[in-house]
Amino acid sequence: MVNRSAWFLSCWTSDSMVVGEEKMSVRKRLSKSSNHAEEEEEGQRDFAEESQEAPTNGRVDLKQLISKKIKLTAEAEELKPFFMKEVGSHFDDFVTNLIEKSTSLDNGGCALTSFSIFEGDNNHRAKDLRAPPEHGKIFVTRRSVLDELFEVDHIRTIYHMFIALLILFILSTLAVDYIDEGRLVLEFNLMSYAFGKLTVVLWTWLTMFLCTLTVPYFLFQRWARGYHRTSHPVVHSFIHCFLFVVFQIGVLGLGPLYVVLAYTLPPASRCIVILEQIRFIMKTHSFVRENVPRVLNSAKEKSSTVPVPTVNQYLYFLFAPTLIYRDSYPRTPTVRWGYVTMQFAQVFGCLFYVYYVFERICTPLFRNIKQEPFSARVLILCIFNSILPGALILFLTFFAFLHCWLNAFAEMLRFGDRMFYKDWWNSTSYSNYYRTWNVVVHDWLYYYAYKDFLWFFTKRLRAVAMLAVFAVSATVHEYALAVSLSFFYPVLFVLFMFFGMAFNFIVNDSRKRPIWNVLMWTSLFAGNAVLLCFYSQEWYARQHCPLKNVSLQSNWSRRVTYLSSDYESCGQD
Repeated sequence: MVNRSAWFLSCWTSDSMVVGEEKMSVRKRLSKSSNHAEEEEEGQRDFAEESQEAPTNGRVDLKQLISKKIKLTAEAEELKPFFMKEVGSHFDDFVTNLIEKSTSLDNGGCALTSFSIFEGDNNHRAKDLRAPPEHGKIFVTRRSVLDELFEVDHIRTIYHMFIALLILFILSTLAVDYIDEGRLVLEFNLMSYAFGKLTVVLWTWLTMFLCTLTVPYFLFQRWARGYHRTSHPVVHSFIHCFLFVVFQIGVLGLGPLYVVLAYTLPPASRCIVILEQIRFIMKTHSFVRENVPRVLNSAKEKSSTVPVPTVNQYLYFLFAPTLIYRDSYPRTPTVRWGYVTMQFAQVFGCLFYVYYVFERICTPLFRNIKQEPFSARVLILCIFNSILPGALILFLTFFAFLHCWLNAFAEMLRFGDRMFYKDWWNSTSYSNYYRTWNVVVHDWLYYYAYKDFLWFFTKRLRAVAMLAVFAVSATVHEYALAVSLSFFYPVLFVLFMFFGMAFNFIVNDSRKRPIWNVLMWTSLFAGNAVLLCFYSQEWYARQHCPLKNVSLQSNWSRRVTYLSSDYESCGQD
């Protein structure tokens, strides 16, 4: 008994010494970062004193402040990986030191947004990296949030759980096919149908790209160089603006739409063409919107040089994973081709994941729903049965496009700013969710729709400006979905425009308690379930009960006929 006690005491003592040594090493490393933060704070104080002693020049001071913010943000981004690696084993010390560092930097007058997530103010992080309106968005070198979180074993395990679920979907499909067919059948009829006629999609995209590369650049270059020499600048600008609008609506707007309808492309192929159409329209608008003020200022200052970007700068912007034009972006030193391959592999994995979700969950659900008469019970059960596939499709769409696809192109182009999304899953308000879900599109809407609207109306109608942005976003979303599915059924527009708008004002940034995050997720899952249920029902209704004369009344009658199993008038398969 004594020997056992002595052995236990010796083991406990040795373990305590090891743990103590680990804590001391961590504290030493964190103390180094604390000393680094103190040096930054002293630098900020010196900078503030120098700015007070220097002559007051608003433009120079503003540029210095912006450069200081970029420098501090870049330093914070370098510290992120070290902190994320320490989370798994030294979480308490990590959080304590991080909050102290964030507080000291805030007192210094220039907070680093990298640490603001621990302050409980989600909105603060969204605003920090945004420069004054006349300077627009600031790009800095930083990684995507999931790339940082995947360095933590606990978070990466969730990723492994999704992979395990995909394996189970595949095994389930093989087992069901073996039982029903007596052999292993692994067919992809649904996927091959959805992505059919890819040759048409390819030459349509190539035509759109060549038109976008040549026409807007040529029009802008011709306008910029002629604006300094013409005696009628207003007429000169109006003519080129009219030609640009004709190009946007006629060539990029109606051209791809005609191809989609004339060649009767399947849903996924239509979606590719329409999304690329919208992307090119937003890109060209940003290019013109960012460069026109530079030409006007050059003419006002009577400068001899015309600030026209080069073709290479415009070409890089067309492929860069951003909708905000800049002459140059922060670049990474090298391209990690293994990382690129992994991202594209995950995109294809997500495509197969969505296929199995439809094949094993959605298709049996909506094919068998016609066996019961249409009623409120059937509709409610359909919505609740659509929650799981709707949630999976939401996660897979986000991960495949906003993380994998954009990061793959960013890596190939050495594009440094990988903030394509933020920690939207922590949102306690819909206003914060809209800002953080898709940062790429949000930045475009913020600077070119919301800010320009306020500038035009002298900042008097903020609520109207927000309503206009919601209307534009809801219309574009409904347009893409309607063209992709070949029918207009404005469920998404109603949910986005009315419920989304209401939640934006009701569940606003003042909601900070965790219960609001739960309510946000509940409504998000319910909304995706409603969309999946209604659009899938409409798809199958049109497949089984096609109508020659389409109207709202006949459309609803056909859906009731389909769901009530009365196929004498529409032809049951």
